[in-house]
Amino acid sequence: MIIEQIYTGCLAQGAYYIESNGEAAIIDPLRETDPYLTKAEAQGVKIKYIFETHFHADFVSGHLDLAQKTGAKIVYGPQAETKYQKHLAEDGEVFKLGKLSITVLHTPGHTPESTTYLLKDENGKPHAIFTGDTLFIGDVGRPDLAQKKGSLTKEDLAGWLFDSLREKIMTLPDEVLVYPAHGAGSACGKNMSSETWDTLGNQKKTNYALRADMTKEEFIKEVTDGLQPPPDYFSKNAKLNKMGYESIDTVMERGAKALSPREFEVAANETNALVLDVRSKEAFVKGFIPNSIFIGLNGSFAPWVGALISDIKQPILIVAPKGKNKEVVKRLARVGYDNAIGYLEGGFEAWAAAGKEVDELTTLDGAHFIEAYNAEMNILDVRRPSEYSAEHLAIAQNFVLDTINAHMSEISKEKKYYLHCRTGYRSTIAASILRARGFKNLVNLHVTFEEMAASTKIPTTVFVCPSTLK
Repeated sequence: MIIEQIYTGCLAQGAYYIESNGEAAIIDPLRETDPYLTKAEAQGVKIKYIFETHFHADFVSGHLDLAQKTGAKIVYGPQAETKYQKHLAEDGEVFKLGKLSITVLHTPGHTPESTTYLLKDENGKPHAIFTGDTLFIGDVGRPDLAQKKGSLTKEDLAGWLFDSLREKIMTLPDEVLVYPAHGAGSACGKNMSSETWDTLGNQKKTNYALRADMTKEEFIKEVTDGLQPPPDYFSKNAKLNKMGYESIDTVMERGAKALSPREFEVAANETNALVLDVRSKEAFVKGFIPNSIFIGLNGSFAPWVGALISDIKQPILIVAPKGKNKEVVKRLARVGYDNAIGYLEGGFEAWAAAGKEVDELTTLDGAHFIEAYNAEMNILDVRRPSEYSAEHLAIAQNFVLDTINAHMSEISKEKKYYLHCRTGYRSTIAASILRARGFKNLVNLHVTFEEMAASTKIPTTVFVCPSTLK
């Protein structure tokens, strides 16, 4: 028996490869198929099943392309209606994989079709559960992503989740391994651990949602309390996973078109494409194509694309470091942005060398910001509300990057703004978006709280922790 977790940090997502006696199964695959095909070919095995735990909202699964290339059967649990061919499993149905067996446990709550897969070894002993978004390490799936308007509430789904956990999962032996679909950083839960697997027994001891003395009413209140609105792209990705999508090979071929600076400029003007610059924040601020948007490939790239580019069908032109163009197209496709139409050959350097117009962002490091600091500055803190509440500059306004497109009217193009976050990554994204929307008087801050706190120039009273306020 071989079990391998294939973890993708950008999406905090875990896919799984299971192998026994010449047969393999893939659980919750990502959009690109090569990792799974390469692994199966190297082992000389046939991929027999593709198990989906639910309709994923935060990424586009690779089930359709993988099934087309291998002949493997796509398996969903009860209530999963799709527009393509699949096996709709019954609760308790058993699938044979070599000497192993996989049992379907319908565990609704995160979504109505959510399903956990119980893997038993060759002796029939429960070995592991693949829980999707039903049970995370330290948390459970949010119950607000699959509400049917007028008939189903997040409280209803939370109640289902309570029953699923206690009737289907917590009854299993403590030594059973828990393999979830996500870890810390995913927006599919609110309190996930950085660990990516655990034993069920340890989760019963440490996971707040599995307390033995917890009532259903308490569970519903705790699970639904403090949920932030899901990113807009979640519903679009779930629809793609349910209805079907274009082949990843077609998407990759279209996005891999190299364009000279002149061709790039013509394409941008003729297609109304968004110019997406994925270089480092340090490189971007020193020079970029006017009106381009920065989302650095080395950060949480795909989730920020999904949160900030509202139209999933938006044509996209790519400015990337050398050799990274295909990776950008692939990572866009992971969250359903399939309309990349080419990249700038030679990168930004070729654009500048061709004498094309260049813009830049005024950026201050810690030392220069501390020197320039005064209490009259208009400072926009673009972090999330929970981060801002924990610690922020007293004079800073919380201007959340996640919702920047909906709140731009709250600030003035006549004022000068200083943008900051924790590392400068998110402030650079925000500054690029504002710049493209006509906000010209911006200063981007690449400065940490530690640098400011250590300075005698800025009084420590500018750091406000709500827990200390009267």
